[in-house]
Formats: sequence, C-alpha cells, structure tokens
Amino acid sequence: MLKPLAKAGILVEALPYIKKFSGKTVVIKYGGNAMVNAALKEAVIIDVILMKYVGIHPVLVHGGGPEINTMLERLGIKASFVQGLRVTDAQTMEIVEMVLAGKVNKEIVALIQRFGGRAVGLCGKDGGLITAKKRLEPTDIGFVGDIVRIDPALVRALVEQGYIPVIAPVGAGENGEAYNINADTVAGELAAALAADKLVLLTDVAGILRDQQDPDSLISSLRIGEAPALIEQGVIKGGMIPKVRCCVEALTGGVGTTHIIDGRIGHSLLLEVFTDKGIGTMVVQ
Repeated sequence: MLKPLAKAGILVEALPYIKKFSGKTVVIKYGGNAMVNAALKEAVIIDVILMKYVGIHPVLVHGGGPEINTMLERLGIKASFVQGLRVTDAQTMEIVEMVLAGKVNKEIVALIQRFGGRAVGLCGKDGGLITAKKRLEPTDIGFVGDIVRIDPALVRALVEQGYIPVIAPVGAGENGEAYNINADTVAGELAAALAADKLVLLTDVAGILRDQQDPDSLISSLRIGEAPALIEQGVIKGGMIPKVRCCVEALTGGVGTTHIIDGRIGHSLLLEVFTDKGIGTMVVQ
C-alpha cells in the first residue's frame, strides 16, 4: 500500500501531463490480451475513464478477432486467413458484424458505464462514419474493406457532449454493405481525421525491440524515416509492420505523436500518458 506522500508524488508527476493534454483527443486502439484478461480489461477501462475526468478526450477503437473465431467455431464455420487477413464471405461477414458491433462493442460500453463513465457504441455504418470499398489486393478475400472516407462529425459531437465513443471496425460500402476493416487502420485514420494529439496502439509485446530475444533492447523512440530500414533489416517484422505503417500514416495525416505500448501491463495507458518515462515505443515525425 502506498503511503500518502508517495501518492502525492505520483500526482505531482502527473500534473504537467494533465495540463498538457487537457482538452486534447487521444485515439486508443484496444485489442490483444488487454481485451481477454479480465483484470487488464478493467485496468484499461479505468484508465480511459480517468483520462476523461481530467479533461482528455479518449476515443476507443477495438478489435475482436478471438471472439469472432469462437463464434465461427461454435457455428461450425472454419476460419481461414490469407497473408494475415481473414477470408470474409457473406456468411462470415454477418458473424463479424454481429460479434464486433453487437457483442464486443456493447460489452465495452457497459463496462465503461459500470465504472462510472459515459460511453456510446458505434460502428462505421453509424452517421456515415466509415465509408469503405472492397479490398482486391493481393487477392479478393470477400468483404474485407479499405477505407475510402472517414466522417468524424458524429464522434466529435459525442465527445463534446461528454461521452466516450467506442468504435467497432466495420465500414459501409456504397450500397450499405458491411466491410471488415483492420482495427489498427481504423484507429490511425480516425486519429488523423480528428486531428488527435495522440494515437496509442495497445499490443501484446513490449514495443519495438532491436533484438527479439533481449527485452532491454527496446527502441523507446523511433522517427518515421528510420522505419523502412528497420523493416528491411527484419527488426520490424510480422504483425508489427502494419502497426508501424499505421503510425506513419497517422503522423503524416497530422497526429501529434503515436505510441505502441504493452497492453499486458496493468494501467499501461496511465503509465504512457502521465509519467516521465512512459512505456513502449513512441513513433514520431
């Protein structure tokens, strides 16, 4: 148990960051183990609510791959992937939309409200938030979409009214059809559309490591010009590549700073936003 003086010291350290980010928008990609582990899930939600109460405007974009897989298995539908992308036929898309927009999204909203926040759940179909088109490269894998346009008006209206928007990464095509979109991509492009001060991606790794076997080789700050060489060298590889590209695109679109942090650590959001050292890798211009 912390002594009162230690608690006071923590608040004093946080004060400059509260002042700096008050009134600013922070887009958070919520996924990985932080969505599966009950204790971590509660820690993320409490962090988000605290941010809202000190004047920051958090916007959550969530994934839900494990829940989709569970539902497909329950219905006897085999999940398949091409280069990391889910093959999404019409039947699978119905399940994806049901799980992401109907189940996972509303569970997050309910949890925020249970801990004293106010939240509204959305998907890309709501208010014309995300207009999408079918992705055809590297091959046609069904209702997997690329973002054509983001209209952040509804998100801004909710933020101004004191709500925390919670967004499922489902977009709408020209004829109203649903498309499954990568949640990192949605978070990055939404952050740019909102002119967010920060984009934070919660992951299941410590950040970008120069040596995957050495946890002390964490790259705490990465300039976007350094990213291509690190990808070529194999330092940035696998699932980290789209996350870094997402950060680069967000920064290019006007986002202040981007962060890839370890969602396996309790209260990782508070550690990143409100402490001197922070955690994970910050990707900057």
